[in-house]
Order: sequence, then structure tokens, then C-alpha cells
Amino acid sequence: MASPTKIRAADAVAQRLYAEGCRYAFGMPGGEVLTLVDALEDAGIEFVLAKHENAAAFMAEGAYHRNGAPGILVATVGPGALNGVNAIANAHQDRVPMIVLAGAVDADEAQTYTHQVLDQQAVFRPITKASFSLVPGAAHVIIDKALAIATEGRPGPVHIDVPISVADAQVPANAPPARVKASATTPSGDDLATARKWLTNTTRPIMIVGLDAMVEDAGEAITDFAETYSVPIITTYKAKGLLPEDHPLALGGAGLSPLADRHLLPLIGQADLVLCVGYDPIEMRSGWRNIWTPASQRIIDITAEPNHHYMHQSSLNFVADCAASLTAISDGIAPRETWAGGEIKATKVALTNSFPQDDVWGPAAVIDTCRKVMPRNTLATVDSGAHRILLSQMWECYETRGLTQSTALCTMGCAIPLAMGTKLADPERPVIGFCGDAGFLMVAGELSTAAELGLTPIILVFVDASLSLIELKQRSRQMKNRGVDFEKHDFAAMGVAFGGAGHTVDNREDLAHALDKAMAAETFTVIAAVIERGAYDGRI
Repeated sequence: MASPTKIRAADAVAQRLYAEGCRYAFGMPGGEVLTLVDALEDAGIEFVLAKHENAAAFMAEGAYHRNGAPGILVATVGPGALNGVNAIANAHQDRVPMIVLAGAVDADEAQTYTHQVLDQQAVFRPITKASFSLVPGAAHVIIDKALAIATEGRPGPVHIDVPISVADAQVPANAPPARVKASATTPSGDDLATARKWLTNTTRPIMIVGLDAMVEDAGEAITDFAETYSVPIITTYKAKGLLPEDHPLALGGAGLSPLADRHLLPLIGQADLVLCVGYDPIEMRSGWRNIWTPASQRIIDITAEPNHHYMHQSSLNFVADCAASLTAISDGIAPRETWAGGEIKATKVALTNSFPQDDVWGPAAVIDTCRKVMPRNTLATVDSGAHRILLSQMWECYETRGLTQSTALCTMGCAIPLAMGTKLADPERPVIGFCGDAGFLMVAGELSTAAELGLTPIILVFVDASLSLIELKQRSRQMKNRGVDFEKHDFAAMGVAFGGAGHTVDNREDLAHALDKAMAAETFTVIAAVIERGAYDGRI
């Protein structure tokens, strides 16, 4: 049978997404996106029905971190599209490539019909890298542009409104040639010569590694460089694991913990060369603003985009590929002894002592027990709150993307859907999602989706019946306790009600037993770890 010469515009979009490696789309359909869902499935992309578009987008991010293909969110017109705003803004700030396919009323229809009609592009432009409205004559071009914009430079979401009649419109089956991806750039000229001189002479170098390096999968190059030149590495929270965190040169993650900063910032101040490798300060608290002075300290910034954030400045600025830049800077340079005073080992010891692992019980004991019981290749997710700061300091990662979280927008309610998307795309790996009790309640309905899909992540809930981080801030300002505490609920029973298993624990032994049962279970498992209010005091 001859191949068709015409296909639907929705098919053109779906087939290009499949060619990009996309195998999952997440969302909740309305009548306006039925053709899109049909086309995605026909192209070989599984449509996953979520219970809320916000959670669907986080599932898409979880899948992206495992298979490398852009996430896909499908949302219907009006309320469906707007339900995804939080997670789309998160993708924008956390540098997650995502294609947002939103149903839309036809332009001529919108002139006389107002039900659910609003300017969706006006909503999405500030929180995406680009926004399009699909037209039949440029359907192939628009989806190719969208993928290029979403994946190149610093990744992010791209929104496409798909009007009802456009999705069904006939377009040529043969797409024009896709744009060739840009090749990596490297430093050159006088600045490169200066950087090489600085590397030759350094005796106290340090690397700060971030999101750009994670996106570029630069872990191997960073590890080789660090080992060759004895350079200790601090990562942002989302870049944890680019250097395995049990490595002698690994100083762990940084971002939101004043306790960790007490040891890391003075060490950076002692450095005679600071290499910022893919360091995007969008993840960092304000205490990291202008922590060095380029006039008196040598700072090399290697980033995917120019510095428009002004969170810090540098002595040399390379908009270039991380791995290629490290190769160019180091080619032929002989290594020498660094940090001869034992500062790196001393800092590692100080950090370990700041986050002790020997508590009888409490959030640190929960994290320590989980890390010891769960296999080394466990993939973890966490949503925002005091538990995320503590976990980001204590949970050792041994590979890139071993811990997924919202580090820029810092939103609650993401750990469960991130864990689900992770498990869907990488079913053979153990997956655990850490969430606060309030964050759990925001997305509890998605446990039904986990049951329907047969997913088996472990969901660990820190139960203290409080917005702990906000309560801590409230108390530090000597304000009355208002609007931050709530009643305790039976989270284990909720897990059972949605088709999974559930356990409530209040000691290490019971937690270890529950984890063992969860890893052998054929369903998802909710483990409610009950801790005292105020348990994070002095710990983050």
C-alpha cells in the first residue's frame, strides 16, 4: 500500500515528537485535544491519563530525566491549560525541555464564542521559552522549531496552542528537513590562554558545578578534570552526582542550607581559582550572591548562556560547552599538588559532623536509614520543604540525576509525580519519593494513577502536621504560630485506599522493615514516618 501523501496536522506534530525520542505524553484530555491524543498514540507515544495537569507535567519531567527526551504535557482549553501553569513555570526555571500541547478554540470561533476562551499565549509567554499557535501550512516547521528551542541552550518548555480544526487539517505527509543541531563551542583566543595560565599556577582550585553541566551530561569530563588536577567539587542540588558523592573530592550539594554554607563559603574564599562549570545560580539562596570579588580572585565562568542574572560576576566568561571547555583549558597542562594544608578533608569532616547520621529518630534518622537500606542505584525524588534541604545535604548521589527535585521554583507537591514518571520510564530501578505531609496531600489523587499503571515507587512521607520550613521562619521572626499547623492524617491508610500498601513508622527498625517490604511489593507503598514538630531546628 502506498504511503499517504496527506496526514493530519496533529500527526505531523506527533511523528516529529516520536522521532525526537518521546515515548510518553501526560495529561487530561478534553474534547479539544482528542485528535492530539489519537495522533500521539498512533505515532507510538503512550498517553498517560493523570488526575491533574500540574502532576502530569511533573510526571513528564520525571520521564525526561530517565530517557533524555523532552517531556510532553497535553492539556485541554482554558482550565486544563491553566492547571499546568505551576509545573510549566517550574520547567522554565529548572531548565526542563517540555512541549506543552494545549487545546484551543478556533480563531474565527473565538470572535463570537466566549466560553472557556482566553489568551493562552499571553499566559504562557512569560513562563516558557516560546509560544506558538499551530497553523496547517507550518505544522512541520512549528514542531521542529519548538523542539529546537526547548532543547538547545538552557532547556525549557515551549507552548503550542492547537486549535480544534487545525489538529484535523490535512498537511503534506513529508516534512521538510529538520534543522541540524548546533555543535558544541569551545573557548579560544587570549581568554583561553589566560585560563590555561591560571590552571598551571593554581594551588587551591575549586569547582562549582550546576544545571548546565547536568544537561550536557558532562559528568565524565568533570570527574576526569577533578581527578587529574585534584580539584574539589561543590554541586548545586540538581547537579548532585555528577561526581559520585563518596568520591574524596566531592563536597556534596549546596543551595539552601546555611549550615552547609558555614563550611563551603569560607573554603571558596580561600580558593585561588574558582571554576564555575555550568553553574546556574537560579538554584541558590541569596547568601550565594556575590560571594567572591573577581578583581581579587580568579573566577572562570563556563555557561550555556551569557550572564544576565548578575548573581555573581567572573574574571573570564565563556559561553561554551562544559566538557569541551575543560578539555581546551587543560590540554597539555601538568597537574600539581593542591590544597596542601588538608583543607578538603577537613571540610568533608566538618560537613559530615554538621549533618550527623546517628540520631535515634527524626528526619535525619529517616534519611540515613533510607540511604543505608535502599540499593546504591536507587533513584530519588523530593518536593520542597525543610525535609528537602536536609535530604539534599544528606542523601548521597552516585550518578547524574540520581535525585530529582524542584530547585529553582521550589514547588511543593512534585515528589510523587516525579517518582511516577521516573518509575514509568525506568521500571527496573528502585525509586523513592520523599515528600512532606502537606505536599503529599496536594497530589494524593495521583496515587490512583500509580495503581492504574502498575507502578511501584516507594513514597516516604515526613509526618509532622506542619509546614515545617515556614513554621521555622515564623518562629525565628518571633511571630505567633498562625496558618502553618494542621491535623495529622492516616497516610498509610490513604495508600491502601488508592490500591497500594501502607506503613506507619516511628523508629529506625520499623522503617527498615517497611522499606524491605516495599522493595518486594507489587504495588506502590506509602510509608508515613512520624516525627516531632520542630525536628528540623538547628539541622538545616
